[in-house]
Amino acid sequence: MCCFSKPVKLVANTNIFARAAAEGAQFLVYSMKLGAAEDVAMILPIPVPPRSKEEAVRFINLEKYDNFFDHLNDGFPVPPEIKATGRAGALGSAPALKVVEVGSFIASFVPSIEDFARLDEQFRLSTDVWDMLPQYKDWGFAVFQLKKGEKKIHPMAFEFPRRDPKKLFFPTVHIHDGSVPARAKFDHFLYCQVGAGSRLREWDESKKTAETFMRKLDEAKGIIDAKGHVYRKRMNGVFANRDVVV
Repeated sequence: MCCFSKPVKLVANTNIFARAAAEGAQFLVYSMKLGAAEDVAMILPIPVPPRSKEEAVRFINLEKYDNFFDHLNDGFPVPPEIKATGRAGALGSAPALKVVEVGSFIASFVPSIEDFARLDEQFRLSTDVWDMLPQYKDWGFAVFQLKKGEKKIHPMAFEFPRRDPKKLFFPTVHIHDGSVPARAKFDHFLYCQVGAGSRLREWDESKKTAETFMRKLDEAKGIIDAKGHVYRKRMNGVFANRDVVV
């Protein structure tokens, strides 16, 4: 999902991981390469139960596991014949919101659209944008404040309560300079783990369990199920501009 408070020069190599957590919650990990001329906020709408409290989202520091997605990708070795050819498959006076230091950036959970008024103005989107996205009218938002420059962002991770504990959510809607196109260019790898006995059609499945390729499990802080397989889906091209739910 590319939803930024200001224009950015570059967004590429997006990776997102999702897994169910305890008591109906979900883990979400997000990483990308970003180029921005000034400090900017990335805003991720998340389907939390309506009127969730500010403490509902737990941010997780993965600064020491900056190669989290490199290791996930190691679970899907490229066959020798593909390696050889280089081809791969396809609110006014309201108190300010609490901010949390998460590695090299700070983050906030914004419980509702109205609560954006409690953030610094440079890290908000205009109300006109949210009017174009009525599906988010009673959602919450994870906001990460990022420094200017061009760099790979270390994984941004958090755990949030889901309104539908049977579904895994991937924030993939694109917002470009205040507009919401019907179709958008994607450069994404989506990863997830599902419950025992469940399988995802049209997703690649790792040949081995996660413990064999996630070589810094202690730094994953419980996000990864070591004994489970990992699924991967590539989205590279132009797709309908919407979130992915499995």
